Amino acid sequence: MLYAIAGYLNRQVDVHEALQEVLAQVTELLGLQTSWVWLFDAAGEPLVAASQNLPPYLADHPERMTGLCQCLETFIGVSTKKPAANVDVLRCSRLKNAERDSDPTALGLRFHASVPIYAHPELLGVLNVASEDWRELRPDELQLLHIISDQIGLALQRARLSAEHTAAATHLATIEERNRLAREIHDTLAQGLAAIALQLETADALVERRPERAREAVQRALLLTRNNLEEARRSVMDLRTAPLQENTLPEALAALARGEATPVSYHFSPSSFPALPSRIEAGIYRIAQEALANVRKHASAQQAELRLHLEDQWLSLVVRDNGKGFDPDSVAQFTSTQTGHFGLAGINERVKLLGGNLCIRSEPGTGTCIEVSIPL
Repeated sequence: MLYAIAGYLNRQVDVHEALQEVLAQVTELLGLQTSWVWLFDAAGEPLVAASQNLPPYLADHPERMTGLCQCLETFIGVSTKKPAANVDVLRCSRLKNAERDSDPTALGLRFHASVPIYAHPELLGVLNVASEDWRELRPDELQLLHIISDQIGLALQRARLSAEHTAAATHLATIEERNRLAREIHDTLAQGLAAIALQLETADALVERRPERAREAVQRALLLTRNNLEEARRSVMDLRTAPLQENTLPEALAALARGEATPVSYHFSPSSFPALPSRIEAGIYRIAQEALANVRKHASAQQAELRLHLEDQWLSLVVRDNGKGFDPDSVAQFTSTQTGHFGLAGINERVKLLGGNLCIRSEPGTGTCIEVSIPL
């Protein structure tokens, strides 16, 4: 019977269903009819978590099963683990009135045994089994109930840890989703708006001296606005990166390179590039997009190079420029989103999410090389 109860507690996820089955097994094992389990809520109040054949005196009056009683107070606030206790009806504050008034709805319950449920050293609840005759449970029967209550305590502790783990996982998923949305906004809206602003600034500077050039800049700004709006719509409708919806990864990267103001050469190997998991393709595309945006905004480079290489279950992306470079020791100030710099921070975070490695090589006056390696 103990083996059966332990197996059921291990298999059953819902605590209340598990307790209900345990009570059915316990009453059958001891030749009893009535039993119930109190569990303490977060505020320390006892709640009936499961019951078996409660008499109408209790079942029809839930208020009689609320609040503290002598049986509960026997174990509450005790620093050491107390043994089970036999309680007769005359001492039970919950049943003595029924006995005094000869209330037939009490079904003549005479004795009940109260067994504490611990997840050491915390008291989680109390298991009660009731008898209709004037007999106390024997010491070996009480010992059996103690073993069962220990099993219940372990199951409750496991359920609590599982709930805490689920809550933590949900909280982590929420944080990751917020970060993903921040990256998506940066990679789509922010990048597009920056490019539009650059064209409009150019048009504003040329509108009086060279109106034709200014008109061309305005037209480019309009085109960028339409493209950026379309990509924003597609990003909202689909979590997958919009440029990859109808293109392979090399094709999307080639289009990205051709659209940059700084001349960007590109090379992909092998020539027939296989399809990769969508999360890897989307991550690599966004990393390349961010790296080229950094070249455009910060490097003052004359040219740049983009390489994608696949070999031995590793995918590597290299973005190199001949710009002004920077001191690598200053990278730390850009790798925290707390500073408001999402460029290198976004690259670093995407690489970590893909389980890869990031290497940034640069020094003032010699350009910058960003290399990313992702395991497949």
